[in-house]
Amino acid sequence: MNVPDDLRYAKSHEWLRADGTVGITDHAQHELTDVVFVDLPAVGKVVKAGEVVCVVESVKAASDIYAPASGKVVATNPGLTANPALVNTDPYGEGWMFKLELANPAERDALQDAAAYSAATGA
Repeated sequence: MNVPDDLRYAKSHEWLRADGTVGITDHAQHELTDVVFVDLPAVGKVVKAGEVVCVVESVKAASDIYAPASGKVVATNPGLTANPALVNTDPYGEGWMFKLELANPAERDALQDAAAYSAATGA
């Protein structure tokens, strides 16, 4: 499994970049299998850490995606509307889901680093 060192990870398998960009991990996309739809959040939505932000549907199931930190959704990935499979093919790049304006950047520091996430998932 790919676990980039520059990201922070939630126990619920979302990643958070320093700029507030959020997506799901390689481990999560692998477990979901083929993603067929992503219900993206509305820009402007205010969320708290651990709150459901959007839903990903795969051929297996629908899965809630949680906010790894508190903030306001300032952007979503329009590419996922046309090609939700980007979540599978490039989960840390073109498969990003939304971007948060972090309310408390210290919440990012409370998330797992790559080593801790790898140990937790056996990656």
